[in-house]
Amino acid sequence: MAKLSMVQRELKRARTVQRYAVKHAELKRKLIDPNLPDEERELARRQFQSLPRDASPTRMRRRCRLSGRPHGVYRKFGLGRNKLREAAMRGDVPGLVKASW
Repeated sequence: MAKLSMVQRELKRARTVQRYAVKHAELKRKLIDPNLPDEERELARRQFQSLPRDASPTRMRRRCRLSGRPHGVYRKFGLGRNKLREAAMRGDVPGLVKASW
């Protein structure tokens, strides 16, 4: 089980990303637009840099929904490899069977 503080930190990051999503996207669009004057792009760059670090979606980390484990998480299921295996053995994941040969 991951530390509760780390899981809470990720939830806080997710809320921050959601709060600044529109502003982040708008400023990002202005930064890439070659038709804007240099002064306006410079202003957009300053505003973009003044956003909180955690407003960037790349700072978010995918974690297991059950254990909070940060590594070995399958996107399709949202579970870590350990918890996915346990769920598959119980038969909770339809269509997923343990390989045996």
